[in-house]
Amino acid sequence: MNKLFLFAALLLLWQVPAQQKFTSSQWQEDLRFLQNTVHEDYPFLFKKTTAAAFDEAIAEFDKAIPQMQDHEVLVGFSKIIGMFKYGHTRVSYSEGPVQYHELPIYTHYYKDGIYIHGAYKAYESIVGAKILEVEGKPIANVLEAIYPVVPAENEQFFKAYGGNYLLVPEVLHAQGVTKTLKNKITFKVEKEGKTFITEVTAGKPLNGHLAYGEVKPDTDWVGARDQSNSPYYLKNLDKIYYFEYLPEHKAVYVRHSQIQDDPDENIPAFYERLFDFVENNDVERLILDVRLNGGGNNYKNKPIVTGIIKSQKINQTGKFFVIIGRRTFSACQNLVNELDNYTNAIFVGEPTGENINFYGDNRRVELPNSKLAIYLSFAWWQDKPQWENADYTVPHLAVEPTFEDYSANEDPVLEAALNFSADNFIIDPMGYLTQLFMDGKYELLATEAQRLVQDPAYKFFNFEAEFNKAGYQLLGSGQFEGALYVFEMNTKLFPESPNTWDSLAEGYWKSGDSVKAKEYYTKAISLDPKGPTGENAREMLHEMERGH
Repeated sequence: MNKLFLFAALLLLWQVPAQQKFTSSQWQEDLRFLQNTVHEDYPFLFKKTTAAAFDEAIAEFDKAIPQMQDHEVLVGFSKIIGMFKYGHTRVSYSEGPVQYHELPIYTHYYKDGIYIHGAYKAYESIVGAKILEVEGKPIANVLEAIYPVVPAENEQFFKAYGGNYLLVPEVLHAQGVTKTLKNKITFKVEKEGKTFITEVTAGKPLNGHLAYGEVKPDTDWVGARDQSNSPYYLKNLDKIYYFEYLPEHKAVYVRHSQIQDDPDENIPAFYERLFDFVENNDVERLILDVRLNGGGNNYKNKPIVTGIIKSQKINQTGKFFVIIGRRTFSACQNLVNELDNYTNAIFVGEPTGENINFYGDNRRVELPNSKLAIYLSFAWWQDKPQWENADYTVPHLAVEPTFEDYSANEDPVLEAALNFSADNFIIDPMGYLTQLFMDGKYELLATEAQRLVQDPAYKFFNFEAEFNKAGYQLLGSGQFEGALYVFEMNTKLFPESPNTWDSLAEGYWKSGDSVKAKEYYTKAISLDPKGPTGENAREMLHEMERGH
């Protein structure tokens, strides 16, 4: 056996799970401690779930603990904490009393699937492969199984970090992906047109081989791309931030990947140097790339925001671009909010991994028996009015890189910013459509709404929800004809959505047409017979019947 594979064998040595370290009663006492702590000290966390739902889940978990192994209990606590859906509110596996393991690969979620971005050298042959199945189960089903374990702030957060849980055998077993706890996990993958089964062996968690989710050079890990020709956002990953002048575009590109000071140059000094360069050189465009920025200290955002505001040269629509993505989180979400509030930034890329307003900073709560560390958020960060809160910041210009882009070291997000043209681009779609409505240009409104909904540049803009909200605003002010027009347009744009038909039904009911209201409530039920919208429609039909 050569030295590499001998080292791999030792490194990945599976530790046989010990007997249960804690009794069921000890775990149950810890669970009650957590329940009381949340109710007494953190009741404000009940925003996305209710206290009643939390207590019901606690009761079910408590009842199940006697039949669980320690690792299943650990995952059970993760599911309880995951109910809050704040990324800062989480269970710490690394500080916990339960030994867990990881597969020596890492993955990335693309719109067409999950790819293996990197792996320990022993598994080099599967780097770049698309995962089709895990333990014989379709990858979509596996992701659905592990979703409740992840403290997913939103769908983007899950895309960024859910793959980490996919690599933990203890999670796979607890969530029913594997029948027993085991160290060898089988994957069905596709690479270069070939489909095959491979087996990956888990070992103790390995740290230090990644930088911002990328394989570090000079490690025993292999990545899926040529690191000698990296795109700008993957260059100089040993630095927190850097900038580069792109003379052919008369643009300056900045990658800023933590809200912390770089040891070689603090944030105020860096941005002073940056803006001095912008003002004294032939620069027409500034691109600030924070797609890898997971946050830090949001008090350090000020020099960035004030620098943009002061730069008349750059603070204009079409001159300043901010690249965001699924790893844009925490203090960087604060930065994004401030840039949105106070500058003329155009956001490009994917939505952020953080809610616009969110619970951030957390405190460590240690459970008394197991000493399991749980982090509970206590600080509410609100940069925008509550009615402007949303699951994430949506880019004005949506661009989703593919695995092919990544492996070829191409960056379509930056290209979109560099080649942006204001011709036919609408930075505020709802403002534009609302003005058409106010001007009575209904025919143009209908065609433009259809065009924007189908345009991939606006992929992440929730037109359905915005039209629905506009319809209810009209309905609430007694403008029944306008409300029905908007609700009707929404059903044409999103005919398979039960919610659009439910809203149209309500519009007709409140405007006095019970016949059409019943017709459209029935339509909503047919599209969502067992879901919440269908249930609401049934209740409305019963209420209408009682009213007569």
